[in-house]
Amino acid sequence: MESTGRRELIRIGQLGITFVLESAATGGNLSMFELDVPSRARVPWPHSHDAYDETIYGRRGTMTWRVGGDSVQVGAGDVLFIPRGVVHHFHNDGPDASALVVITPGLLGPEYFREIAAVVAAGGPPDPNAIAAVMRRHGLTPVLDGH
Repeated sequence: MESTGRRELIRIGQLGITFVLESAATGGNLSMFELDVPSRARVPWPHSHDAYDETIYGRRGTMTWRVGGDSVQVGAGDVLFIPRGVVHHFHNDGPDASALVVITPGLLGPEYFREIAAVVAAGGPPDPNAIAAVMRRHGLTPVLDGH
């Protein structure tokens, strides 16, 4: 496997996403990205995905995840597995936090985050319909009530 040494940082508002492994490098088995979440940053809507699982490995700080009906704290060294089809959401009310996120199989890539970033950066309040359309196009099902 070849590494370029340079990784693209994708900014969505205050969030930072940096892909460590893209699906093409793993034969489609997984994709992996670093997620940086400053304190009280705006975060994605609750959502689910039916075609892939998500595993979160806490690296720094603590994020609170809502998975199904449960609230789970994920701090440095903690691991959270989110099965496909389960609605989830996170927030960070503490100091800046980061996690390593693994998607299996590798159906979610940087294209999704670039598209969401473009909608958020378009000026004015982000268009919820445009965000929901991008989410659906990339296999996420947004849950718009309760957010």
